[in-house]
Amino acid sequence: MSTIEVWLVALSLAMDCFAVSIASGIILKQVKLKPMLLMAFCFGLFQALMPLVGWIVTNSFSHLIEQIDHWIAFGILTFLGGQMIVESFKEEEDKHNFDPTCIKVILGLAVATSIDALVIGATFAFLGYDHVSTIISPIGIIGLVSFIMSIVGLLIGIGFGNGIARKLKAERLGGIVLVAIGIKILIEHLFFQ
Repeated sequence: MSTIEVWLVALSLAMDCFAVSIASGIILKQVKLKPMLLMAFCFGLFQALMPLVGWIVTNSFSHLIEQIDHWIAFGILTFLGGQMIVESFKEEEDKHNFDPTCIKVILGLAVATSIDALVIGATFAFLGYDHVSTIISPIGIIGLVSFIMSIVGLLIGIGFGNGIARKLKAERLGGIVLVAIGIKILIEHLFFQ
């Protein structure tokens, strides 16, 4: 795989992080540096670690991972998105708001958006990346691109949250985005692979 192809794969993997970051930014409505950096770091870290894990387990478990990765991502994103949508219909005093600054939420989103990167790790093994030193550069690129795209997505979401989305229920919109990403992942894996 050429360096350009690695960058394209990294960009492709980062699109889910980007979309989820936009939804989270809509809810944040203002720049909060610490949670934004934490979210971007977790997204980048998981996007980098999942290909490594996929590469490590390829020889014995890749066929199992490919069969369920899309279902796991779909389940997590649909659950989190569904929670956001349900919360958006509750009266303000009854709400337990979806909090994109909560570490449990961030980790759940990081795992959900990086599940498909496991298959990329398996692909690295099949393409002849036969030593850890050969995949350090690709997983570093994947992590970096995901981190940057997450920051950009958060900033776009914050800008959107302070504009048009102010009139909408931001939590509902964010939930719909998460569910849509989960459905997209499921459809891609069921019908286009």
